[in-house]
Amino acid sequence: MIRIVRKPTDTPGDDSTGMVIAALEERNADFGELDLNTVDPFSHEIAGDIIWVCGIRQDLVQFEVISALALTNRVVNNPSAIAACASKAQTTARMMQMKVPTPDTIFTASLDDAAAFLGKHGTAVYKPLYGYDGNGIFPFTDVSELGEAPYYLQQYIHNDRDYRVFVIDGTAVGAIMRTSDSFAHNIHQGGCGIALETIPEGMAKIASAAARAMDIDYCGVDLLDHNGSYTVLEVNGTPNWHCMTAPIPELLADYLIRENEKMNR
Repeated sequence: MIRIVRKPTDTPGDDSTGMVIAALEERNADFGELDLNTVDPFSHEIAGDIIWVCGIRQDLVQFEVISALALTNRVVNNPSAIAACASKAQTTARMMQMKVPTPDTIFTASLDDAAAFLGKHGTAVYKPLYGYDGNGIFPFTDVSELGEAPYYLQQYIHNDRDYRVFVIDGTAVGAIMRTSDSFAHNIHQGGCGIALETIPEGMAKIASAAARAMDIDYCGVDLLDHNGSYTVLEVNGTPNWHCMTAPIPELLADYLIRENEKMNR
């Protein structure tokens, strides 16, 4: 069966989990909700199922429980992919390894190295290693603006917009353009999302390559225009699909049903 781990940040007006559950109900799928806080990960009572992780709390308990369950179940997205996406350093390393375009980046505990990187670019962007929703991200021109190490820094690429591309099973299925009056264009930072009726071929290709680099079932890939193409900023392993007109909940439900059928063959 399909077991569903609800996203802890869902609200009545922004219920990602509920949207997919409704699509599963329409398809008469065999599913049920799973509360990770009530699961004994060593009991092996849950085995041979599809477990869809719409989102987990950022604590060691839920992550370790789902990691243990992944030994005997098919978890979507798998814990290692979620963890890799949560770490900006891991994401960048995978983009570089697979030659997926991404901004020039440094991750270091050395303020001297940070200063040298800043000198190379003039302006750089600081990002919290495990941040989300655009929180704590800012451009800077002097290392005195930085706090304590470590430092995850990227070259500053001037822009007035970015893009979120939703990828399922290696295929780009929906995209939005995000704009705002501030540096970060995230919806949670006040950005405005406008759905793209068609996804440019180059954008789809790079987003799909980013998903493959993360070895992930589905994700949200954030990109910027750069040098006539696109560059990958981040990959979100538990993405929302705000403002997208593509039927993401239905597409996710269909994917989960297909994966469940594979498990039962």
